[in-house]
Amino acid sequence: MKLPDIVILDEKDKRLHTVSDEVTFPLSKQDREMIHDMLLYLKMSQIEEERAKYDLRAGMGLSAVQLGVLKRIFVVVDEYEEGKFKNYVVINPKIKSFSEELIYVGEGEGCLSVNRETTGIVPRHARMTVEAQDENGKTYEIRVREDISIAFQHEIDHLNGILFTDRIDPKNPFKNADKMREI
Repeated sequence: MKLPDIVILDEKDKRLHTVSDEVTFPLSKQDREMIHDMLLYLKMSQIEEERAKYDLRAGMGLSAVQLGVLKRIFVVVDEYEEGKFKNYVVINPKIKSFSEELIYVGEGEGCLSVNRETTGIVPRHARMTVEAQDENGKTYEIRVREDISIAFQHEIDHLNGILFTDRIDPKNPFKNADKMREI
């Protein structure tokens, strides 16, 4: 596999705190290529040999804004079994419902735009239903749970100009951990 030629913005870039624009269809050739490159990059980052070969940090999700494109597009790549991946292409997402149950990533969330150690938890909904469009503009609804729900919420935050570090309480980074389930 050849590593896609993409540059991921660092958290210091002000564009990451900008609300992304709705996408109109049909998608441009550049948007389709960007989606393809984002999916490939994430897949390669999750394959140990590729990660080592290209010195990549493993990633599960990526938003267009992280590439400097202010459009409401994100992708998630889930390695659900060794060497088997499920791709999610999410355009113009809208959260329809979410569980009251809150969860958090025990070892802490990470982000390909945040290149430093972070401490603290990010409260996320354990389950949610999202309405979105695919690459062809077809509307669909998807129910996600656990780690995929966290990834979707993380990426939707990106589209709204929010980084996961913005959601960590600076005075009490582990605030209310006892009221949430660790995954």
